[in-house]
Amino acid sequence: MALSPLNRRRYQRFKANKRGWWSLWLFSVLFVLSLGAELLANDKPLLVHYQGQWFFPAFERYPETAFGGEFPLEPNYKTPYMRNLLAEHGATVLWAPIPFSYQSINYDLRVPTPAPPSAQNWLGTDDQGRDVLARVIYGFRISVVFALVLTVLSSIIGVVAGALQGFYGGWVDLAGQRFLEIWSGLPVLYLLIILASFVQPNFWWLLGIMLLFSWMSLVDVVRAEFLRGRNLEYVRAARALGMRDGPIMFHHILPNAMVSTMTFMPFILTGAIGTLTALDFLGFGLPAGAPSLGELVGQAKSNLQAPWLGITAFTVLALMLSLLVFIGEAARDAFDPRK
Repeated sequence: MALSPLNRRRYQRFKANKRGWWSLWLFSVLFVLSLGAELLANDKPLLVHYQGQWFFPAFERYPETAFGGEFPLEPNYKTPYMRNLLAEHGATVLWAPIPFSYQSINYDLRVPTPAPPSAQNWLGTDDQGRDVLARVIYGFRISVVFALVLTVLSSIIGVVAGALQGFYGGWVDLAGQRFLEIWSGLPVLYLLIILASFVQPNFWWLLGIMLLFSWMSLVDVVRAEFLRGRNLEYVRAARALGMRDGPIMFHHILPNAMVSTMTFMPFILTGAIGTLTALDFLGFGLPAGAPSLGELVGQAKSNLQAPWLGITAFTVLALMLSLLVFIGEAARDAFDPRK
């Protein structure tokens, strides 16, 4: 689909911002790689060619008997027994570049945990012997997916709420603003901690709890655009022609309001990642054992004698948030109506 002249100019302005443009590419590459985390870091073989048959243990469970073993249970493919069993039958085994998953423990360490970086564990291990690089890859994916879903849902609710307030005004706007003043005055982080302590935290519970508060950031921006747009001539003409409120709001005024909305979305994304990291660090986030950047920060705090944990956590978070901020700045300049 061809871009309109206006969107083409916006694209060129975004591309002209080299820092934002290359940040978008780098962040996209990192995110796409993290989506295939099972192909990069896995303690099970990606592919096994055994007696003319193809097996994919990383994505499907197979009993030990499928490879000539004795027990009808899923085997540990990294044990010497399974390695010798597959080698005896001339099986071809393809492993992931990182032979550890986020929950697998390296039992072959020769030093106490947390172990420093080595040829086996490129970024070392945490205090439970789990590979740090594998947990970073999986944790990066969870953080970005969580933030993206939260940003999209928050934007939808915030845009709808702001559109209703700005378009109708009057008591709708008055009641909405009073509600926002009360709701935004609540201590969000403390409420998140309290709510998260009532239930067993998981991805969807945290998403729902954070959604209760994150939608407010776009309401004022969209409301202002609708307050300005509802009195423009083309809106009045549409009303005079008998057009209903819904098409006027979402077909005529909303495209103008989306300019400011698009510039805020990357910053909502960074805020969601920061909040999830803080909750995980405090122990009120994802379930115990889940790959989490906040849990890695907590590991670094508890193991000051292992500086690689803190350096890794700081580098990953700083890189992720910096890239998103640079993308947001480029989007803000590209959609700036003054340009």
